[in-house]
Amino acid sequence: MGRRILNDALRSIVNAEKRSKATVELKPISNVISSFLNIMKYRGYIKNFEVFDPHRVGRITVELQGRVNDCRALTYRQDIKAKDIEKYKTLKLPTHQWGYVVISTPDGILDHEEAIRRNVGGQVLGYFH
Repeated sequence: MGRRILNDALRSIVNAEKRSKATVELKPISNVISSFLNIMKYRGYIKNFEVFDPHRVGRITVELQGRVNDCRALTYRQDIKAKDIEKYKTLKLPTHQWGYVVISTPDGILDHEEAIRRNVGGQVLGYFH
């Protein structure tokens, strides 16, 4: 799945946020990265992103908003049941008020709130706050 690629992309976003950049370019890309960014966009952590040439090496240009404090991908496999998502969230996120854990489920890539609502578990991809 390329968890290392996802981790490199997320760290690039955090580093660009710390330097107050307006945009960041991510290379190489994958469908998992674009799904992760879709969740970040839906939750208001990034403004927009655009995928260029997805069939080859490609790149993604992300417009930053200044809200991302930290985002990480887990490089190891972490399975999680639907009933344990809330406990995992309290361990990884700094507060109950903001931040999301992103989970790869049989229903697709979801954040923890959507996974709890659908009552599905899966593998933890990463988190952002």
